[in-house]
Amino acid sequence: MIYQDAYKKLEAAGQLHVLAHFDSLTEIQQKNLLKDIELTDFSVLSYLEKREELMKKGEITPLKAMEISEIERGRAWYEELGCRAIRQGQVGAVLLAGGMGTRLGSDEPKGMYDIGLTKPVYIFERIISNLREVVEKACAWVHLFIMTSDKNHERTVSFLAEHDYFGYNPGYIHFFRQEMAPASDYTGKVYMEGKDKIANSPNGNGGWFSSMANGGIMEIVKNNGIEWLNVFAVDNVLQRMADPCFIGATIARGCSSGAKVVKKNAPDEKVGVICLEDGRPSIVEYYDLTDELMNAKDEKGDPAYYFGAILNYLFQVKVLEDTVSKKLPLHIVEKKIPYMDDDGNFIKPEKPNGYKYETLVLDMVHMMDSCLPYEVDRHYEFAPIKNMTGIDSVETARELCRENGIEL
Repeated sequence: MIYQDAYKKLEAAGQLHVLAHFDSLTEIQQKNLLKDIELTDFSVLSYLEKREELMKKGEITPLKAMEISEIERGRAWYEELGCRAIRQGQVGAVLLAGGMGTRLGSDEPKGMYDIGLTKPVYIFERIISNLREVVEKACAWVHLFIMTSDKNHERTVSFLAEHDYFGYNPGYIHFFRQEMAPASDYTGKVYMEGKDKIANSPNGNGGWFSSMANGGIMEIVKNNGIEWLNVFAVDNVLQRMADPCFIGATIARGCSSGAKVVKKNAPDEKVGVICLEDGRPSIVEYYDLTDELMNAKDEKGDPAYYFGAILNYLFQVKVLEDTVSKKLPLHIVEKKIPYMDDDGNFIKPEKPNGYKYETLVLDMVHMMDSCLPYEVDRHYEFAPIKNMTGIDSVETARELCRENGIEL
C-alpha cells in the first residue's frame, strides 16, 4: 500500500491521526505502518453506535444433548462412521493457537507452555498426542490447520519444527495467521501502540474461517476433499479432536454442526451453555445467563441449561461456507488497551479504557440450521488452562492429566 491509498482509507474511516507521526518515521517504520493500515479492517468501528442493539439476545429455550449413556449405546456404530469419514480424507482439524501465555507468566505462545513436573510436557505436545491417537485408530492422517497470530506466528512455527511436530506428519500440518481488528477508545478513535503501530488485536475466535479463506487455506481444504472441520482451542490439554465417535454421531443425526459439551459443575460455572435462541441452536455466554435461566429445571428436575460448551465444534464445510458468507455478528468488548499517548509515552491502563471488536465461533453455531450437543466426560476431556492457580489453572490441569494416566 502506498501513502496516498493509506490516506484515503484512513480519511474514509475518520482515522487520519494514525499518520500523525509518519514524516518522522524511518523508511522501515513507514513501510510497517502502511502494511498495518492495509491489513486493518476499520469497518468494524462503524458498529460502535449499534453496540446496544448487537448485545440483544433472542428468546432462549432449552436444547437437549446427546448424553453419554446414549452415546455409549451407539458407540461402535458412531466410531465406524467417523473412522470411515477420516479414512476417506473428509475430516480436518483446526487448532486455534493465536494466544500468548501472558496470564501464565510467559512471553511465549500459549501452546509452548510447559506443564511438566519431572520432564517437559508442552500444551502443543499434549494436543498433538491426542490427535495421533485418532490417526492410529483410523489408520489415516488428519490435516491439522493451526491458526497463529502476528504476535506468535514465527515462534510457533519454529517451535513445532524444532520438536519435529511431536511425531506428527509435517505434510499434514498447515499454518495460517488470524486477521486483526483495531482497538479504539470509547468514541471509536483507534489507539496507537507506537508511532508506527496501530493497537490491533486478533479478531476473535470466530475469525478462524475468514482467516483460513483469506490465507488461501480453503484451497487445501477443497483440494483434499475435506467435508468436516473440527475447531478447538489450544488451552484444553485433554481436548479430543477429530474424535471418530463425535463425527459419526453428528453424521448419523444428520446435523450440519456439533458441539462437545460437559455437565456444568455449578449453575454459575463460567462456561457458555448450549440452547436454542429463537428456535435455532445457540450458545449463551455465562455472563448473559439470567438467574431465571441459571436456575430453570427440566422435567427430570435437572438444570434446563445443564450443558456447557468447551470450544470443540464440528462444522460441515459446505453449509459453513454458505452461512458465514452472510457475515458474523460483531461483539464489542470493553477491555484494558495499552496505547501511546499524545506525548509519545506508552501507557498500560489499570482499568478498561476502550473496546476491542471480535467475532465468536459460537455465533457460527447459531447461524447453522442444526447442531448436535454431544456430551463428554469432563474429567477425561476438559482441562482448560486459563490461570496459574485456582479454577481452570495449570494446577487443575496437571491433576486431571494425572487422573488420566498422563506422565508429567
